[in-house]
Amino acid sequence: MQKISVDALARQQLEAALASPNGRAADTVYGGHEKVLRQSVMAMAAGTQLSEHKNPGDATVFVIQGCVRLTAGADSWQGKVGDLLIVPPGLHSLTAEEDSTFLFTVAKHRA
Repeated sequence: MQKISVDALARQQLEAALASPNGRAADTVYGGHEKVLRQSVMAMAAGTQLSEHKNPGDATVFVIQGCVRLTAGADSWQGKVGDLLIVPPGLHSLTAEEDSTFLFTVAKHRA
């Protein structure tokens, strides 16, 4: 059994993101390359973006702090504190509309 304070980790990652030249920071909470499930606490300074990339599997974004926008093609969804965004299949991007932290969860598809 292991216990992790996601709130404390989110605060740490936001501090790191605000100090980083690219305005982003992340730490894997559970999983990794060897596991199907991966959960990461990520932080982004206002105005930064994760450029368009392909969805690696079934994925969600749970907003802990701030406000983000998930964009896929012509569609976009805003996520605020407490919102769970379901990442659509295919290409998408994520933009921080405010200084933001979120829990990114993905279950990677196996070949």
